Amino acid sequence: MSITTSTLTRGAAVAAALAGLAYIVIQFIHPSDVVASLSTRRWEFVHILSFAEAVLAVVGLTGMYLRQVRQTGILGLIGYLMFGFFFILQSSFNFAEAFIAPLFAVDAPQVSVDVVGLFGRYEAVTDLGPLAALPTIGGLLYVGGALLFGIAVIRARVLSRGAGILLVAAAAITPVAGALLPHTLERMAAVPMGLALIWLGYSLWSDQRAGTAGSRQPTDEARIKPAVA
Repeated sequence: MSITTSTLTRGAAVAAALAGLAYIVIQFIHPSDVVASLSTRRWEFVHILSFAEAVLAVVGLTGMYLRQVRQTGILGLIGYLMFGFFFILQSSFNFAEAFIAPLFAVDAPQVSVDVVGLFGRYEAVTDLGPLAALPTIGGLLYVGGALLFGIAVIRARVLSRGAGILLVAAAAITPVAGALLPHTLERMAAVPMGLALIWLGYSLWSDQRAGTAGSRQPTDEARIKPAVA
């Protein structure tokens, strides 16, 4: 198989759809954010899956952005960088949650509790340094990046506008859910975000297929038509 722009774009579309699907599934199987969960296979599996989801999301977002880079302008660039950097931070933290945090759960249980509680709304007892700012920074990148990127998708009119609208709506309801709902229910706000990523991935795939078919049509017609003297 030759590596072409079309192949890479379709790969990015699949990555975005898989990231969205994984993002939804994770919300229903995520164990409680308590230190007792650290020693379970379920904790390890969920955070490995979360790591993979974040990496796939970066690949998918990159493909979406490059497909409409001229149409989205500076707004699309800012949204892509913010949203993409959120998933980079997520992948780093998920890696630590899966492979590092369980290692010191016995010798330093309070540190484990504080690290696990960063996104579980537990107040840290130990000094976590810059790590304590991760939820705030991540929240700003997640909401702001998704909003800007979604608006850029809507304005560009390259990918599905409905998917862009869903992305904006998913980002907008996230802080509302965080303020009004308990953490276990707050997770469900990630479901529309996952659906938006799946929709955007499908839209990118469909757009690429349509573009490939259109570019081949003149060649096929030229083979059928007899040469005119």
